[in-house]
Amino acid sequence: MRILHFSDLHIGVENYGRVDPETGLSTRLGDFLDSLDQVVEFSLNEGVDLVLLAGDAYKGRDPTQTHQREFAKRLNRLSQAGIPTFLLVGNHDLPAASSRATAVDIFPTLEVANVHVGSNLLNYDIDTPSGPLQVLAVPWPRRSAILSREDSRGMSIEEVRQALEERLTGGIEAEAQKLDPNVPAILTGHVTVNGATVGTERSMMLGQDHVLLVSALDRPQVEYVALGHIHKHQVLRSEPPMVVYSGSLQRVDFSEEGDEKGFCIIDLDPSLPQGQRMTNFEFHKLDARTFVTVDVSVEAQDVDPTASVIRAIGRKDIADAVVRVRISLPAEADARLRETEIRAALEPAHFIASISREVTEARRTRISPSEGQDLQPIQALGLYLDSRNIEGERRERIMRKAEELIEQDTAGPEAFATEPVAPEVESEPVTTEGAN
Repeated sequence: MRILHFSDLHIGVENYGRVDPETGLSTRLGDFLDSLDQVVEFSLNEGVDLVLLAGDAYKGRDPTQTHQREFAKRLNRLSQAGIPTFLLVGNHDLPAASSRATAVDIFPTLEVANVHVGSNLLNYDIDTPSGPLQVLAVPWPRRSAILSREDSRGMSIEEVRQALEERLTGGIEAEAQKLDPNVPAILTGHVTVNGATVGTERSMMLGQDHVLLVSALDRPQVEYVALGHIHKHQVLRSEPPMVVYSGSLQRVDFSEEGDEKGFCIIDLDPSLPQGQRMTNFEFHKLDARTFVTVDVSVEAQDVDPTASVIRAIGRKDIADAVVRVRISLPAEADARLRETEIRAALEPAHFIASISREVTEARRTRISPSEGQDLQPIQALGLYLDSRNIEGERRERIMRKAEELIEQDTAGPEAFATEPVAPEVESEPVTTEGAN
């Protein structure tokens, strides 16, 4: 039995793109769909029995009709070939209110063959070409399920998060105990796990994550743990059951510049005893759109700073890449910099994200108005922190605080009290109604 595990497709991310004259759509949409096409082609040609998307099919809760159409086209190819697809609900697909449908609920509503949606913390039975498979689904939980309870009134954000983590851990344990030991089982979760290396998803979501321990997912009843939400591919546990983030299929911004992108292939032998059924694991790399940073430090005695910048660009492979140039130079050299020539040198790039100058004496970083007008606040803050070389924990604290401020400003008191940030978790049985 062969399973393909990928996550965080994020159809709808179109930053650093331009309009494709042939299709009229964003070239970045083309990037993400091309990666999904590679997933589909591999599945059709390599004997895959289940395609598992571990959350976040779309960038946001209200995908456009075009995005829905393109996603459905590719699911239909798998469905027509008899290959089941399991769509776990992630935080980016959550509705604004608990009574609304998630972004992927349309598929079970239309009873699309071979497409299953994991919107609750439950066990799902899937018929695959190689026999039955159990999937323990852990979608993103709704914080509102706890905030709305009388006994939770007055709880701090940290207390709410802790209560949510305890409910999730208890729910996973309860569902794992119900699994049939004679049928292969895997667990899939759209969660943050303690110890994982976070990436750009920190800047793509508002608020703060609940965090589970690896031990909460390390259930002896399952053969493999397929995770989503963190964009960086990583193996958190190599012993059975393996605990793995597949990572996203495409880079979203420069925080993922050095990350490898792809999907995971897992082979199970149903005839082996429980806990010993995984026979092979492989990370299959994809040729994702590259992001390239060109850093240039111009000396005060440099008579031609433009030539120095162009030489630095020439040392990088920028063909079809999203490129940013960061120039540090003294004030006297700033006036001699010819940006038109720098842009000409960047012509092979797919997209020029920014050409920023840091004037060392004045400590000023500038980007052109045309580059700045399409930036989201979090992206602009990220560029500013990049220009100051602020990284690590300090960067995380600044970004987290900015996200909280944006959330408070955009959500409003009423929306913040009711808007779900994760699927609902009940005590017995544990559910995550409406989670994505």
